[in-house]
Amino acid sequence: MESRTRDVPNHLLNHHGSALRILVVEDDEDTAASLAMLLRLYGYQVQVAADGEVAWRVVQASQPDVVLLDLGLPKVDGWWVAEQIRKQSCGKRPFLIAMTGYGRQTDHERSYELGIDLHLVKPVEPDTLQQILRRFQTVVAPGVEE
Repeated sequence: MESRTRDVPNHLLNHHGSALRILVVEDDEDTAASLAMLLRLYGYQVQVAADGEVAWRVVQASQPDVVLLDLGLPKVDGWWVAEQIRKQSCGKRPFLIAMTGYGRQTDHERSYELGIDLHLVKPVEPDTLQQILRRFQTVVAPGVEE
């Protein structure tokens, strides 16, 4: 994982004083690469997982602050990943944001039932995502100012 804490604005630092750590879980390689690049340009630390099994292992190993989670994944879906994260009994639980093509009311309801914090339907505007991450940042590190 790439570390980018030097010259990171204070409002992008987590409560440990390092850049917000984000896991992008996306099976479309181009989408994952472009989203990861954008997030790195914003100053975040980013890891990418292309399927649910890998995502779950990364969450256990690196405990990201935020997981951007596609729901339609190979092997096991994003809902399974969310369920495993919410079941874990120890360690930090990341902020879960579904970024998916699943936009029916039943999809939103299932996300809520499984503990996904926010359900966004693709495409998600970069400015919207940045605003969400900044808002989350103020909750994680309420004393940090821009």
